[in-house]
Amino acid sequence: MTQTIHDEAEVELPPQRRFLGPDRNWHLAFGGLLAIALVTFTLWSFGYVSSGANHVVLFTAIVFGVFMAFNIGGNDVANSFGTSVGAGTLTMKQALVVAAIFEVSGAVIAGGEVTDTVRSGIVDLGGVELAPMDFVYIMMSALLGAAIWLLVATRLGWPVSTTHSIVGGIVGAAVTLGTVQGTGGWEMVQWGEIGKIAVSWVLSPLLGGIAAWLMFGLIKRHILVYNEKADHQLRSIKIERAEHRTRHKQAFERLNELQQISYTNAMARDAVTSRREDFDPDELESDYYRELYDIEEKASKVGAHRALETWVPLLAAGGSLIISGMMLTKGLKNLHLNIDFVGNLLIMGMIAAVVWMAVFIFAKSLKSQNISRSTFLLFSWLQVFTASAFAFSHGSNDIANAIGPFAAVLDVMRTGQISDEASVPPAAMLAFGVALIGGLWFVGRRVIQTVGSGLTKMHPASGFAAELSAAAVVMGASLLGLPVSSTHILIGAVLGVGIINRAANWNLMKPIALAWVITLPASAAVGAGCVLVLRSVF
Repeated sequence: MTQTIHDEAEVELPPQRRFLGPDRNWHLAFGGLLAIALVTFTLWSFGYVSSGANHVVLFTAIVFGVFMAFNIGGNDVANSFGTSVGAGTLTMKQALVVAAIFEVSGAVIAGGEVTDTVRSGIVDLGGVELAPMDFVYIMMSALLGAAIWLLVATRLGWPVSTTHSIVGGIVGAAVTLGTVQGTGGWEMVQWGEIGKIAVSWVLSPLLGGIAAWLMFGLIKRHILVYNEKADHQLRSIKIERAEHRTRHKQAFERLNELQQISYTNAMARDAVTSRREDFDPDELESDYYRELYDIEEKASKVGAHRALETWVPLLAAGGSLIISGMMLTKGLKNLHLNIDFVGNLLIMGMIAAVVWMAVFIFAKSLKSQNISRSTFLLFSWLQVFTASAFAFSHGSNDIANAIGPFAAVLDVMRTGQISDEASVPPAAMLAFGVALIGGLWFVGRRVIQTVGSGLTKMHPASGFAAELSAAAVVMGASLLGLPVSSTHILIGAVLGVGIINRAANWNLMKPIALAWVITLPASAAVGAGCVLVLRSVF
């Protein structure tokens, strides 16, 4: 009996029943990486701030900031890669690798050396007599309020705006502190800015939906539908070719021996003749090769890969103009490259020309593949390209939702005063970038599922259309100064694709829309409670 129990203990458990499941090594690797980043950055921060700074408050702020970056990764980054994973272009692990490289690179390379401390804007803190440590508590509370709401939304699979979350946290903390101290209240809130956020709830998904509806409509009509018709014609020709072979085989078997020899010789001569590039069909002697020639002529007129070779390279070139424009105006803006308008146009033109040539050559190389596989491969490459650019731009810009308030805290604890701008140490960008990727891995799956397959079924072509449409709207809105949210735009674009395919899941969209509306008050409520706790504890 004892031996039996011992033997059963030696039996290896299946992967899904092991500790932490089949991805145990990935969990341990990212958990370890997060722990190393947190410990290392904490030790660095203790040496960065002034000697009189409260290290307990500093460590609490670091935990809140890293937690916020973690949840941005789980919601915003997962939202960005949802279409790629849902379309089957990338696996979860591949998306993680791409996100790790481009998100962290965007944060470290182009994240900016300084950031606005959010001293003015949504809440007017400039006209209030505010102690430096009270300002620290407001920023810390905003980080925690936004992070907790993002975690709740992420666990429910709802893609929400991280910008609106951090704004809500600041409003809740600032108004509560002002009310308690008697230095201000709701009059501190710039309601015009809150109104812009409310406008973005409608404007962002509407613009994203219209852009994706137009773009995917063109792709479907000129490429996908054409390919389906061509594929149907080729299948019919394939059946005709098989029937032709069977019919002539049966006819051949009915011939006598001398007729078979004569016909075989004629077919042998036709086989040689048909291989010449300049042969005349009238030279063919056998009915078999004459009819086969007519069938092959019919197949050549189908032009199976014509749409892929004509429209996809042009679409890729146009997409590269949008993506490169977004990168130059948004993704790399913090590098202050000082390139004028004409210079930007020339760079965008060169990129578009290279992309057009590369995609055209790639499309021609796929002629040996069937149409559906060629379409999948081409749009998969295009989708990875747009997702990577999105990730870099996101890392360089939206990481500020976590790094901005935290940099303000760090600056106050280093200088002892509140500044309009705070320097952003590269160490902070790197640590928060690691937290971003950790959040994508640990909690981002449900948001990926919502964006990638919950709202509508995705194909690389539709995923590419959604991502490119969202990028175009984000860039256009930035240039025009329209109040939009990149998250809401992408969701609108996904729904635009679903409308074209008549497969939009409006039942799932209802709780997501409700989540957008309650994002600001929910994070404000947590921020309000947190600022009271922090002031009473410290």
